[in-house]
Amino acid sequence: MLEPPFPTVLKPYGRALVDLAAARPEILCLSGDLTKQCEVDLFQERFPDRFIHAGMAEANMMSMAGALARQGFIPYVHTFGVFATRRPLDQVVNAIAYPALPVRIIGFMPGVSSPGGPSHQAIEDVALMRALPNMTVVDVGDSEEIAQVVPAIADLPGPVYLRLKRGEIPTVFEPGHRLSLSAVHTVADGGDVVLVTSGMMLPVTLQAAATLREAGADVGVVHVPVIKPLDRDGVLRAARRAAGVVTVENHSIIGGLGSAVAEVLAEEGVPARLRRVGIADTFAEGAKSGPYLFEKYGLSTQHVVDAAWSLLGRPGRPPQTRTLQVDKGEYAPV
Repeated sequence: MLEPPFPTVLKPYGRALVDLAAARPEILCLSGDLTKQCEVDLFQERFPDRFIHAGMAEANMMSMAGALARQGFIPYVHTFGVFATRRPLDQVVNAIAYPALPVRIIGFMPGVSSPGGPSHQAIEDVALMRALPNMTVVDVGDSEEIAQVVPAIADLPGPVYLRLKRGEIPTVFEPGHRLSLSAVHTVADGGDVVLVTSGMMLPVTLQAAATLREAGADVGVVHVPVIKPLDRDGVLRAARRAAGVVTVENHSIIGGLGSAVAEVLAEEGVPARLRRVGIADTFAEGAKSGPYLFEKYGLSTQHVVDAAWSLLGRPGRPPQTRTLQVDKGEYAPV
């Protein structure tokens, strides 16, 4: 792992999709009126004859993607996460998931990473997609995994929902890291508490783990790039080593990663105590600053530290996280 603040990469998804399409003529790109915002302006410039501008009509776009998949194409469909899941859910169910078609739904701006308020914040997208039979749900952690996941999902059976941060993407893993779509990535083992996370919460979780270790806690970290189907064995191995588990997600604590982990622990009778860090049962407001929303709605590094400290039952105040100075082209956990 690299050390924070992390270097950033611009548009790793868009470049990876262009590379895949250059090798695979059956790859099509659909955009729901958010072409540049979803990095697929790169695809439009390179392969205009395989680019479909579906407009601000996401339900129709999903139906189109299902029809194209029936003709042997592999459509990659792009919009913000809330418009990829909540708005066209019926079409995703009937045109894509029920017939188990190879449509790749790419939802950008997950959780409260969007400043646009409840209309734009996909705080329940994982819960919705997890509930659909045949659907794979992926939430990768950094630019290295984004570059790898684009070709990796191309030949998975059935539909895929891929959750992505947009803009400048941190590079957390060192070159040589290999994304697995079947296994969790155990960053570190821990006997006191294990932090289980996915997606853009990986940097926050790593920084929280470092703060807790400095205070004497034995902390493990598990990154979960595929939330469904969940690597149950990997989660159980980590949980059985620790006295407690803290899940960390940029999503409602209802129905997402925390719920998936809780289900596994309960079904297997694992005695580890559980805390879930995520968006409580609430809608979030809009704001100009993503870090402001992370602080207000309980997603900051300090919130993760506080949850783990409470679970451990340690005396005194929780250790305080350090504020990292960030230069241009760098990314630091909130």
